[in-house]
Amino acid sequence: MKKVNIKTEYITLGQLLKFVSITGSGGETKIFLSEYEIKVNGEIENRRGKKLRPKDVIEIEDNGDFEIE
Repeated sequence: MKKVNIKTEYITLGQLLKFVSITGSGGETKIFLSEYEIKVNGEIENRRGKKLRPKDVIEIEDNGDFEIE
């Protein structure tokens, strides 16, 4: 599991995907979310605006697992 350190209260799922270099833009993120299964704390999530806070665990199909710190 890869750790992702943030300095703010939260980041969005779309920001996370760009931060870990899975997508490069908002348009790519929207397409990625429609094609891949992403789970946040075990629940399927497809909203790029979903707020991710410390201790959240994100599982991204074919791309690995991440934990927000």
